Amino acid sequence: MSEVFEGYERQYCDLSASLSRKCSSVSLHSDQGQKHQTVSEIKGGIDDAEGLIRKMDLEARSLQPSIKAMLLAKLREYKSDLNQLKREFKRITSPSADQAARADLLESGMADPHMASADQRERMAMSVERLNQSSDRIMESRRTILETEELGVSILEDLHQQRETLLNSNKKLHGVDDAIDKSKRVLTAMSRRITRNKWIAGSIIGALAISIIIILIYKLSHH
Repeated sequence: MSEVFEGYERQYCDLSASLSRKCSSVSLHSDQGQKHQTVSEIKGGIDDAEGLIRKMDLEARSLQPSIKAMLLAKLREYKSDLNQLKREFKRITSPSADQAARADLLESGMADPHMASADQRERMAMSVERLNQSSDRIMESRRTILETEELGVSILEDLHQQRETLLNSNKKLHGVDDAIDKSKRVLTAMSRRITRNKWIAGSIIGALAISIIIILIYKLSHH
């Protein structure tokens, strides 16, 4: 798996959990200055999250197809998560959200002074759970990618062995070709020697025939 992608992924998960906690705590701020500061931090955090999403997208698309498809699938989840954060940010920054927050604070103060604190703890617990889920997804992705890498290494080893087998076969074929060439040369030499011997034998037989004829003529002429 790409260590660069993992780095961006960890940053995004930490940032997403932090933004979720801040979104949950905005409505609990009674101090407007503190609330505006938190809203400004959330806005900057969302911009940073978008930048991390873009970086993860570029990194994922630069990898081999098997890993690329898996990382892009994860990236779609992070984009969906970011869109959810954007909707939450839009909700808490709308004018109606301020009125609803004030009403919630008044109601919680009149009904139970500990209600707001309990609600905040619940939201914090949800944020922690969300971060844990993100960490689990990262670990699962690592396991899957490690398995993919092991499979890739196994395939490469098999291909290497097949290449060695083909090279050995090629060497054997070259050896057979050399043996055939040598055999051709030997047969050619033998054929030439046989032809030469035939000419020699024919010459000897011809010479003997001529000698016999001469001898016969000589004997017949003296009778």
